[in-house]
Amino acid sequence: MKKKFPIENTELPWEHPKPKAEDPHAQRLVREIMQSPTYRLAEEDVDFLQSYDTRGIRLELDYLKAELAMARAGIKHTIVVFGSARIRERKTAMAHLEEIQRKLKKDPDNETLMRELYVAERMLEKSVYYDDARMFGRYVSRSGKGPGDSRVVIMTGGGPGIMEAANRGAHDVGAKTVGLNIHLPHEQFPNPYITPELCFQFHYFAIRKLHFLNRAKALVVYPGGFGTFDELFETLTLIQTRKNDPIPVVLVGRSYWSKAVDFDFLAEEGVIAPEDLEIFHFADNAAEAWKHILNWHEIYNTPLLAKGEKTGMENEEH
Repeated sequence: MKKKFPIENTELPWEHPKPKAEDPHAQRLVREIMQSPTYRLAEEDVDFLQSYDTRGIRLELDYLKAELAMARAGIKHTIVVFGSARIRERKTAMAHLEEIQRKLKKDPDNETLMRELYVAERMLEKSVYYDDARMFGRYVSRSGKGPGDSRVVIMTGGGPGIMEAANRGAHDVGAKTVGLNIHLPHEQFPNPYITPELCFQFHYFAIRKLHFLNRAKALVVYPGGFGTFDELFETLTLIQTRKNDPIPVVLVGRSYWSKAVDFDFLAEEGVIAPEDLEIFHFADNAAEAWKHILNWHEIYNTPLLAKGEKTGMENEEH
C-alpha cells in the first residue's frame, strides 16, 4: 500500500463549498455556477465541441485519429479501390432479379417493375466486377512477404458493393485491410471484411479524401456512380495540377468507362490537354490492373515490391 505524505491528509479550503452558516444562499449560488455550461471542462462540453467555432479542432481530430492508428499498425502504402456500392455478388444480384421477375409475372403491365427488371439485369451483368474486385484484393494482399506484410494494403470507402469486394479479397487471405467510412444522415454500416482496428468513421468528406490519397500508391476504379466519379475526378485533377505526385490510376471495365465518359472528346474539344489522357489507364480485369500498377512503379523507380518478392498472382485461382 502506498504511504501518503502528511500533506495529502490535509483538507484544502476549496474542497468544500462556502458553509450555509456563513451565507444561507451560498450553496444554491454555487450549484448554479457549477451547472452553467461555461463551467464544464472543454473536453467534456459536447455543445462547445460541436459548435461552429471549434470546427477547426474537429477537422484536426477527424484527421489525427485515423492517422495515428494507421501509423501504429505499420500501414505504409495503400492501394485504393473505388466503385459502386450497388454492385453485389452474383448470387445476391440473381436473387434480386428473380424477385422482380416473380412480381412482374403477377403484374406484367407495371412500368415501374419493368424498369426495375431492366436495372436488375444490368446489375447482374455487373456482378462480375464484384468477383474481379475481390480477386484484386487477394492479389495485393498476397504480394510482398505475404498477408502479414502491411507495407501495401487495400483501402476502400468501407461500404458495400465494390468496396466490400476489395476488402473481402484481403480478408480471404488473412491480410489487414482499411475502410474509411463516412457519417451520413442515414445510418451506414461498414462492410464486415475490414480489419476492425483499421475501420474509421469520418465526419468530414474532405478529411476522408485526404486519407484516401495520403498513403496511396495507386487508385483502382471500378464502375460506379456519383461517389466514384467524385473521387476519380478529384484525383485526376490533383495529378493534372501537380498538387499530388503522379500515381497509377486504373479504370477497370473498359466497356463501361468508354460509354460513361468520352475522354477523347474532352481532349478534342480542348478542355483537357492530350497528355492528360496519359494520367489514367484502362484495364479489363484485376490481373491486368495489378500488373500495370507494378510495372508503372518499376518504370518510375518507385517499386512496391523488393526484388524477388511475390506479386500475389502466383498460383492464381481460375
